[in-house]
Amino acid sequence: MSESSPLPPVRLTSEAELARDALATPLLSRAARLARWAGPDTRVGAGGELVEEQLPGAADALGLTGDEAAATASEAWRVAVDTGLVEIVDEEEGTVAAGADLALLTSGAPQDVLGVWLTALETVLADASVPDLDDLVDAMDGGGEIDLSSLDWDPEAEAEFLDGVLGNLYLLTVSEGGAGESPVPLPALAASMIVPDDMGEPTNDVLEQVSDAMMRLDDQFRLLEPVGLVDFQPVDETLMADTDEESSAAADEADVSRYGMVRLTPLGLYGLRARLLESGLSAPAVGDLADKGADALLDGTADFPPTAARAETEQWLARREPLTAARELLAAARGGDAGAPLRRLHCQQALSLVGLEAEPALREVLDDAELGGLARVWLSEHGAADVPPPSEAMIFWLTIDTIAAQLAAEGNSAELQGLVEGLAQQHGGFFAAAWRVDHPATPDVLEAMGRLHPDKKVAKEARKAAFKARSQQGG
Repeated sequence: MSESSPLPPVRLTSEAELARDALATPLLSRAARLARWAGPDTRVGAGGELVEEQLPGAADALGLTGDEAAATASEAWRVAVDTGLVEIVDEEEGTVAAGADLALLTSGAPQDVLGVWLTALETVLADASVPDLDDLVDAMDGGGEIDLSSLDWDPEAEAEFLDGVLGNLYLLTVSEGGAGESPVPLPALAASMIVPDDMGEPTNDVLEQVSDAMMRLDDQFRLLEPVGLVDFQPVDETLMADTDEESSAAADEADVSRYGMVRLTPLGLYGLRARLLESGLSAPAVGDLADKGADALLDGTADFPPTAARAETEQWLARREPLTAARELLAAARGGDAGAPLRRLHCQQALSLVGLEAEPALREVLDDAELGGLARVWLSEHGAADVPPPSEAMIFWLTIDTIAAQLAAEGNSAELQGLVEGLAQQHGGFFAAAWRVDHPATPDVLEAMGRLHPDKKVAKEARKAAFKARSQQGG
């Protein structure tokens, strides 16, 4: 995930819903139960871990049985300590008491609960970057110290790899046309970290790296599911024992889900966004601009995909009276700066969501050089009576403004090329008049039309008109 490119906005559920989800996660709910179970006789070791003889009692308190009961109870206890649900009273004696944050789970605000959950998430993410217990035991020397060099394990690299994977999963989830709520195949997620973008057919060495990464992610997502970050379908273990390459390939084509599937939960989206913000990245959420001014809305949604921009605008409008909102939007749309055409385009799109209650605001700007054309379009589309026809100068100004906005929004798109071709075809003297338009973007728009038009003669006319426009503006 690039640090320079802006992230698409995420749609989050309410904090109250997210807090309920957090309390219902297996790991946090177990941690809370153990914090309430702990008493004067509970003893911990030097690192805050439950002493071994108390693990069976902790497992019983959680209703756990089987080979993994003690390990699961130990993990829940560690989370209870790390999140402040349990406090160490006396390190030498190993005594504990309920922590101050335990009460937050029942009487705190949703934000308080989510704060506890985020701390639990950090604990689990740290654990997920650590080799499994068998590897650690094998790496121990005679003195009980772990030889990291024998593990071929770089803690920073492991953490960066997992962060990168989660960043890609976040981007796939929030991008328009991306995975959304659908699960992502584990091989695709692993490949996103391993296979170079410019590689055509992956080499056998790269495919082996993808396979290794996939199995590492399988272990990591198994750890991350109980904290509520993801919904995870692990790799089908029968694939490990399948030595028949043809049947394995057939299974791959028939059911990629056997190789593992993962999706972020609503709580997971919240958690990863919080981590992105903490790292200094811009990670917008739909609704961030609802309490800000119209200028912030029009500028802030400039990089939003269409669906997200509409959702953000709807939330902004819902907090205002239609007439007031229209006046604010129109005022914010004014300007001769480079971003003004795109602001006016977004203003027009926002006003399309407002009913006839806004009509007075549009009539107030009919004589405005920058907004008069936009106002006439809105009034006509809403069936208003007595809409004065625009002057030729206003038509040309609005045309230049519209193309400038499209260039800013989409660049040299096929849609814009079609618009350019249509304009030149419908108006034989378009370029002879267009270079005179008193708009800051006129030279750039005419140059773009020269680039985009496929007819060499028309393109030459556009370039000549651009030269005249630039000379007129003193450029």
